[in-house]
Amino acid sequence: MHTQADKNRLRWRSRRGLLELDLVFELFLEHDFDQLSPAELDVYQDLLMLPDVDLLELVDGKTVTDDPRFVPILTKLQHWQVLKNQQ
Repeated sequence: MHTQADKNRLRWRSRRGLLELDLVFELFLEHDFDQLSPAELDVYQDLLMLPDVDLLELVDGKTVTDDPRFVPILTKLQHWQVLKNQQ
């Protein structure tokens, strides 16, 4: 079970070195993060361990993950990426 402190740490870890990712994660954290199940939070934590460039390529849809656990979260991130680009 994730405590509020765990969630706060994940929010902090969501801050990336690339502005493009920060903007997408900001929307994701605002709209989707609090609805994640404990299992999804674990997957999200694993996703955050990827290097920024690899993560950006996944969010942009330029590459596809070979880890099926990541697909639901990446789908949410890709949704926010599309909306961000439409603004």
